[in-house]
Amino acid sequence: MRIYPDCPAITRTIEVGGLTKFELFQKMEQNSIMLNEYGETLLSDERFTTSETTYTLKTVELTIRDLGYPDGSTLPRIFKRSSELGLELCPLELGPHLRLKYLDQPDGNTRNLSQQNQAPFGSITIASEIVSEDDDFPKGFYLRNINGVLWLRGYIADDQHVWSPDDHFIFCQTNR
Repeated sequence: MRIYPDCPAITRTIEVGGLTKFELFQKMEQNSIMLNEYGETLLSDERFTTSETTYTLKTVELTIRDLGYPDGSTLPRIFKRSSELGLELCPLELGPHLRLKYLDQPDGNTRNLSQQNQAPFGSITIASEIVSEDDDFPKGFYLRNINGVLWLRGYIADDQHVWSPDDHFIFCQTNR
């Protein structure tokens, strides 16, 4: 098994910041990006903050297997391992900025297998700091394309939830 950084990975350079929450909502509406209830809750929360200045982030998209978990893992273990591998959690505001930049995400509805309590096929979860330990409050964002409709969705998961080895996560690269 090949583990990051010795495995295939998708890297992106994303400009973040420079927009208020209201401007982010407007831009997503202009680009026909949909939000689920959890995504709206997270974006509207006072703990979701935006940077007034623009900055650049380098991101890495990996599967849970690429982190060395062939049987899947929990968020605490995923976050700990990613840190050990030199990756960082992303700022929460990366979610809407990445969604606005990644408009050509492949359609994830090619399989009609919707397993409850699992990340949907084709989705990409953004590894970010968790702002509330409440299990019913969204933990972060994920990107999805469903039948040609782009989504920025929030998700809930507790510390015992086991993510599939094939689930895709985005982390930030450190400046080491």
